[in-house]
Amino acid sequence: MGLVGGQSPGDGRQMEESKSAGPSFGPIGADEWGDEEYQAFGALLGVPGDKLPRAGSGHKYDPMNFAIIGTMVRNPPLAEKFLGFNAYLLQRTALTPRLRELVILRIAHRRRSSYEWAEHVDSALELGMTADEVEAVAIRPESFDGDDRLVLDATDELLDRHRLASETWQRLVDELGERAAMDVVFIVGCYSLLAMAFETWGLVADADGAPLLDPGATS
Repeated sequence: MGLVGGQSPGDGRQMEESKSAGPSFGPIGADEWGDEEYQAFGALLGVPGDKLPRAGSGHKYDPMNFAIIGTMVRNPPLAEKFLGFNAYLLQRTALTPRLRELVILRIAHRRRSSYEWAEHVDSALELGMTADEVEAVAIRPESFDGDDRLVLDATDELLDRHRLASETWQRLVDELGERAAMDVVFIVGCYSLLAMAFETWGLVADADGAPLLDPGATS
């Protein structure tokens, strides 16, 4: 999620009424944005809350354009801390943007999050990944090599075993560096958490968003 490597302003992602949280648990209204909410949103952008466009202004960064942000700020203290953490993973991670998006796409596919998949397909394509590469992340991860394959294998290992074997960890450190290796672990944790939240709250992609691929095709 987020404004870098994530949701675009005004992309129209909607809450799906049939999901468990129901239609009542969605973004707050424009008149419900106050100092705490703006401060939380500012943690993602690295901007003081009082410098942000106001809700309903129609600005590119009008918070009403971001359904997930508007939902998260129902708990402003939680949102502020989490969005500051998420901003690091999106904007300052030691991983390259390509490796970051490979990891997130693999998580979205494995955790069956249609929202997370669709928004990060958009991000991956904007970075220059091809449609074939995006599809391969889901159904042919073994077709990658080098650092791409390394982070995809590490992602699967974390999702399956909830830890990395010492050999996998050392490979990440040796090939990517210690900071990037740490970031892989935290990105998997962060975006697995977000997938749970998106599915609980019923956040789904636009009808024209990239659909999840058949889970039976997972290698």
